[in-house]
Amino acid sequence: MTAAPRPGAWAPRVPGAPPAERAGTPPRRAPGAPAKVWFVGAGPGAADLVTLRGARVIAEADVVVWAASLVHPEVVAGAAGERLDSSQLTLEEVCAVYDRAAAQGLRVARVHSGDPSLYGAIGEQIAYCDRLGLDWEIVPGVSSLAAAAAVAGRELTVPEVGQSVIITRLPTATPMPPGEEVRELARHGTTMALFLSAKRGRRLQQELLAGGYPPDTPCLVAYRVTWPEELLAWCRLDELARTLRDARLHKHTLILVGPALAAEGTRSLLYDPAFAHEFRPARA
Repeated sequence: MTAAPRPGAWAPRVPGAPPAERAGTPPRRAPGAPAKVWFVGAGPGAADLVTLRGARVIAEADVVVWAASLVHPEVVAGAAGERLDSSQLTLEEVCAVYDRAAAQGLRVARVHSGDPSLYGAIGEQIAYCDRLGLDWEIVPGVSSLAAAAAVAGRELTVPEVGQSVIITRLPTATPMPPGEEVRELARHGTTMALFLSAKRGRRLQQELLAGGYPPDTPCLVAYRVTWPEELLAWCRLDELARTLRDARLHKHTLILVGPALAAEGTRSLLYDPAFAHEFRPARA
């Protein structure tokens, strides 16, 4: 492995890639520090919802690869290294950045919206890093699911109403595995979080109703939660397609469905005086 290049001197040799954005002071790194890729969760939007570890990794990276179409610019504003917009790159072009990192001892922050483990397409990138022998680490982020529930002021797991959350989407270019169709999962009747599905609102509504949700099941439509243009809209399930259409929402939108969104439910036993655990005896 070669020594790290002069700060600010590196640019990827990627056909058709946009020029790197220059940031301020180059990151400080120990001479000869090993190459590594961090898959960093950018959170739902607001820069102050990035974890402390994520912010540190971004600030210290030689190269920050981020999707400008999905990640708020303030999240990478503190980056001292070069910035590359992954929304203009293919997987092969991103992997070319990892090739150069392995060859030159660079540290790369690959910034994904929300949490990288949810629809982050990190699996193929990790496999490539493994083939290179390039060290990597995942830095979790706050998902838009958690952010939407927080902004709406809702608990998603309400005692005796809904104790499960199903995370899924409608099939698009990527098909769904057998048994994971929305209508099949809807049969559970619990809370569902539907990513990447707003563009097909009418089909989504039909699938949810076919799965057994009553027409008056509460839904929350959450667009760019914690961004300045954030939009939340409550509706019944039989109004979902119209709500999406009227608001002209087809991307950057999460949809929550289920009875737990409206019900108060019953009291949790965890803090009931009669419930004992290793830190607290039961109190009559």
